[in-house]
Amino acid sequence: MRRLSRLLVIVSLACTTAASAFAQKGLKVYISADMEGIAGVVTADQLGPEGFEYGRFREFMTASVLAAIDGAREAGATEFVVSDSHGNGESLLIDKFPDDVTIVRSWPRPLGMMEGIDSTFDAVMFVGYHAATTNPHGVRAHTISSAHYAALKLNGIAVPEAGISAAIAGHFGVPVVMISGDDIAVAEAQQLIDRNIAGAVVKRAIGFHSAATRTPQAGNAIIRAQAKAGVERRAQIKPWILKKPVQFDLTFKNYRPAEVMALLPIIQRTDAHSIHFEGKDMLEVSRLLEFIGEYSSDLTP
Repeated sequence: MRRLSRLLVIVSLACTTAASAFAQKGLKVYISADMEGIAGVVTADQLGPEGFEYGRFREFMTASVLAAIDGAREAGATEFVVSDSHGNGESLLIDKFPDDVTIVRSWPRPLGMMEGIDSTFDAVMFVGYHAATTNPHGVRAHTISSAHYAALKLNGIAVPEAGISAAIAGHFGVPVVMISGDDIAVAEAQQLIDRNIAGAVVKRAIGFHSAATRTPQAGNAIIRAQAKAGVERRAQIKPWILKKPVQFDLTFKNYRPAEVMALLPIIQRTDAHSIHFEGKDMLEVSRLLEFIGEYSSDLTP
């Protein structure tokens, strides 16, 4: 009887320890936030410091991320990292966030729009995302650079920024559970990554610079509900894991970038505007993509 009692005590302590460890781990959510997919955004007037509505739309972008956080909390999320991934990476109003949220700002970052992600996270959400540059529809549809890139492919598949970000998350085994943006961006991501991803459609694309949009408040209610739904069904969504080595193809809108990049022995020029790179994994591809976008010989300091 004494041995049985001791055994029961040991089992009870083990269960208590395991439960305590689980409680301490919590539920970590990574949020990557862009601006083109925020309710009401249609032109450069909302997207940069020179735009007359930019200050107001920084508030709307911030409120949309906060709505995603609220929805995820309702589903049990306890820890958040938010990536400010639009423009100069300094659009979110960081004083509006709870003290337990970490915010990644500015550039360059080895993991781009996903800097800070690792295998300890349970779910990823995209807020304010847009369609790919190869998509003929979608508000402000582009991939990384609307001025310089005409197409970006991973393992032969043309991808939006959601695809790049999902592939980085997939490298760490973390699923994308929710995306917000226009109807085109949401459908594109669900078709590419996983149809079970919760989609928060906050506007309907009419053209590159036009949309039928929800109000910010109505859009945020949708984001909150879909963030909750996505986190709750995260177990049903598979991480988007690319086969390795990862084949990376980038088409520039001009000749010279491809010509100059091909001077690097790791780069193959495949046509007048395009280059090819074989990365050992998605992290290596991400580093190259960040280098291409950020390097200039006149960088200071």
